[in-house]
Amino acid sequence: MNYLNPFKFLSDLAGTGRLKRAQEEADRTVEAAEEQKRGILLEAREEALRTRSTVENDLKERRKELQRQERRANQREEGLDQRGQTLDSQEKALGTREQDLDKYKEEINGIKEDQLKQLEEVARLSFSDAKDILFKKAEDGIKLELARKYYDLEQQTKEDADYKARRVIMMAINRLATDVVSEYTTSVVQLPNDEMKGRLIGREGRNIKVLESLTGVDVIIDDTPEVVTVSCFDPVRRETARLTLEKLVLDGRIQPARIEEMVERAQKEMEETIQREGEKAVFEAGVAGLDPELIKLLGRLKYRYSYGENQLHHAVEVSLLSGMMAAEIGANIEVAKTGGLLHDIGKALTHEVEGPHAEIGAEIAKRYGIHPDVHRAIMEHHDEDRGSVEAFLVATADAISAARPGSRKETLEHYVKRLEDLERVATSFPGIDKAFAIQAGREVRIMVKPENVDDVAASNLARDIAKKIQEDLVFPGQIKVTVIREIRNVEFAR
Repeated sequence: MNYLNPFKFLSDLAGTGRLKRAQEEADRTVEAAEEQKRGILLEAREEALRTRSTVENDLKERRKELQRQERRANQREEGLDQRGQTLDSQEKALGTREQDLDKYKEEINGIKEDQLKQLEEVARLSFSDAKDILFKKAEDGIKLELARKYYDLEQQTKEDADYKARRVIMMAINRLATDVVSEYTTSVVQLPNDEMKGRLIGREGRNIKVLESLTGVDVIIDDTPEVVTVSCFDPVRRETARLTLEKLVLDGRIQPARIEEMVERAQKEMEETIQREGEKAVFEAGVAGLDPELIKLLGRLKYRYSYGENQLHHAVEVSLLSGMMAAEIGANIEVAKTGGLLHDIGKALTHEVEGPHAEIGAEIAKRYGIHPDVHRAIMEHHDEDRGSVEAFLVATADAISAARPGSRKETLEHYVKRLEDLERVATSFPGIDKAFAIQAGREVRIMVKPENVDDVAASNLARDIAKKIQEDLVFPGQIKVTVIREIRNVEFAR
């Protein structure tokens, strides 16, 4: 080796040192790796041992659980086998009992047939005949019992219905309080002095002729001091004439042209009054949603009367009664109130349109879009068959209002004639002993001959008499027909 160059020698020497250090570092790295490898292997072996131990423990537990389940299954199988054996023995025993029962049944049937034969020989009836007789007696007994039950239930139902009806009607009547307005066919106008009579008559009677021709009334000027009487069957025309006379007397200028002017003013005032009275009636009755023209027609009823009863007051009264009764029984209150208020609306036009007021009123209601149920109540309030509860309530309220004492006024002659006709109709049927019209003609009480009329015939007789009264007579409200059948047995002790 050539070391003549000192720098080269030192360089080789330095390289050899680095190589040695690198070799040592490599050896240490290898040893560390080997040590780490041994540690990892050791941990892996320990982990494998732990896993194996866990798995073995799980397997042992599962084997034990399987062994327990197997023992339970074996026990259940043994129990089922025992139950099966028990059931087999019970089945055999039941089979034996069934055979015994069949034998007993045959013996019983034989005994029963022998007894039936003996009974038939003793009674001299076959089994079917005896069964028919027994069923017939049972049927008759059941029919009689059912008839009694039906009769009792019918009587109880009628009593309950009558009580509830009376309660509803009495509550409605007690809650209602209205004034009674009677009819007057004449109106009186007070004059400041008797000289005014001559001015009203005018030269050759021209003033009074113009007034009568324009208003359609009769102006009666007689010897009564400071009084002029206006007479007319139409209350609207009579009221118009009365207002005209009052205006003429107050103005003092009485001549044909002035009379025409005052008549026009009075007619306008009448229209305003009619509208105002219609609105007032609607407000009092609590009815909303009516057409203004219908309200105006309703206001005209203020000047319409029936049997002396003011029709507008009657309409309001019927509306209130109908609404109260509808509230008591759970019916439609609005329909009942509206139907009661408008039930006689046709009378506002009976002077202008021919036909029954119920049909006229129903046509008016239909024309102004009134609800069909209200239309039905108006149409049917005088019919016997009514299609709704509200129509029945309106008819009932109409009868109550018309039958109240003082609500209607008749002449004495007409009143006596109606009572006589009522008794005449009642006595026109055979089997009647006596008949009496009582309670101002609102009831007719009839005594029948008990030997000619039985209880069933008495019931039919009351219905027939009521029907004939409806067909032959004209009367306000309703008439109660009471048929009395009385039997008296008299014996003397000697």
